[in-house]
Amino acid sequence: MSAMKSQEASSSASPCSYHVFLSFRGEDTRKTFTDHLHTALGQEGFHTFRDDDGIEKGEDIKSELDRAIRESRISIIIFSKNYATSTWCLEELVMILKRRASGHIVLPVFYDVNPSEVMKQIGSFKEAFVRYEERLKSETCELTKEKLKDKVGTWRAALREVADVAGMNLQNQVDGHEAKFIKKIIEVVRDKLSRTTLNIAPNLVGIHSRVKDIQLWLEDGPSNVDIVAICGMGGIGKTTTATYLYNLNFSRFECCSFIADVREISTQQSGLLRLQKQFLTDILKTRKVKLDSIAQGTALIKDAICRKKVFVVLDDVDKRDQLEALLGIGGWLFPGSKIIITTRYERLLGASKFYKVHRLESLSAEESLELFSWHAFGKYCCPNNGYGEVSKRVVSYCGGIPLAIKVLGSSLSGNCLNVWKSQLEKLKAIPNSQILEKLRISYDSLQDDHDKHLFLNIACFFVGSDKESTVTILDGCEFYTVVGIQNLVDRCLISIDKSNTLVMHHLLQEMGREIVRQQSPKEPGKRSILWNHQDAFNVLRENTVRIILCSLCIVV
Repeated sequence: MSAMKSQEASSSASPCSYHVFLSFRGEDTRKTFTDHLHTALGQEGFHTFRDDDGIEKGEDIKSELDRAIRESRISIIIFSKNYATSTWCLEELVMILKRRASGHIVLPVFYDVNPSEVMKQIGSFKEAFVRYEERLKSETCELTKEKLKDKVGTWRAALREVADVAGMNLQNQVDGHEAKFIKKIIEVVRDKLSRTTLNIAPNLVGIHSRVKDIQLWLEDGPSNVDIVAICGMGGIGKTTTATYLYNLNFSRFECCSFIADVREISTQQSGLLRLQKQFLTDILKTRKVKLDSIAQGTALIKDAICRKKVFVVLDDVDKRDQLEALLGIGGWLFPGSKIIITTRYERLLGASKFYKVHRLESLSAEESLELFSWHAFGKYCCPNNGYGEVSKRVVSYCGGIPLAIKVLGSSLSGNCLNVWKSQLEKLKAIPNSQILEKLRISYDSLQDDHDKHLFLNIACFFVGSDKESTVTILDGCEFYTVVGIQNLVDRCLISIDKSNTLVMHHLLQEMGREIVRQQSPKEPGKRSILWNHQDAFNVLRENTVRIILCSLCIVV
């Protein structure tokens, strides 16, 4: 993400001065439909921004409009016949759509045009763009011509995007009765504002490239795939990615639900029932849901969401029975419904045709340095002094894992350069406990001691080794290596590269070795595995001395 985009993301926490921002073509509807809607919104208690009474004389109009959009929860865009003839309206539309990424709700209202006219830019919208194209042809200044060409392209893209957002059509919904239509708009606004955006960290780096494919799937409407699983090792940013996508898209669906901490809550007493109740409360929009059993809850959920276009995020799922309790298993959802799950288990649903895996990759070196700089220095780049080189070394240690970058950046912030260098040396011997705790969840969730012990052996001895050679060696040590390696791959703890080599992120490798070290921090001889050469030599020497002493005692 560029510096500009990072600054945009950081502003997502702007306070809300308005409930609603009204965007409209003044000459078309200011004294009629828009005026009636503005009055109705005010009567319902919604603080509404309208440009004729929201901007003080003498103020910069564009910056004030942008501020008003940022400080509003929802924008209602009223499309009328001459909307596209106003460059102000089109610029305003672009500003509104930019805010969707931070959870701003967009509600298109098609007053006396059809959504297809906006999407395809036909009818009066075509006429408006014909005039823009004529201006392009007559423009003699190449710089001005290029700027206008870019703007026209941006306006066209914005109209296509907004026409794809679930909106309201006067003719289709109430057969042209404006009073009834306004009443329906009020109901929709009330419903949408009752849904809150989720808190998300500012200064998101690399998020756009990570969500691109999933966002296209979310925008496509009905498809053969009901569920997308965002997979990856601990700390890679699965929850952040899912939260970003939820904020960006939830207003496009009839109902939505974000269920957090599924793995942790499901292990608690009546945990799955609590999750089902929360899910049903979100979908049915009711405060009281009574359930006597998980089976009953699953049946009610299936009945509820097979009749509505829903968007659901299930965060941190690690067992199939959690999905079965909360969803059944896909293939019966209402057309256009979308489910996102985050999980450390890549094959949670096996080869289900309704299920697609999106594996998150590590941040690039450039992205890592930018994210680190936000947390260590409060800006998108490192200062030009001795900190720059040490920052690169810290980032290299983190290996593109956002959690590690954030933790170390925050912990080093404000300290002198010598402390930074000392901390980096310490990390080589003892990993950061906060990072370790997050990474260890995947290890602890392994199904049995066999897979845990296999992981520790691979972390200590076989990273970078040929898979077949490793299988031969470990099978001889009474491991069930083939199935065990597959389980570790499914849990995103290891991977196999194109040359059939075992690959493990170095922070996971450090975690494995630290787990072994913690078995007996001061007495290496009591650990289950000795991977450090010096520790092995010392233990061998001590045991040799003990054997000699014992032998002498026997002789005496």
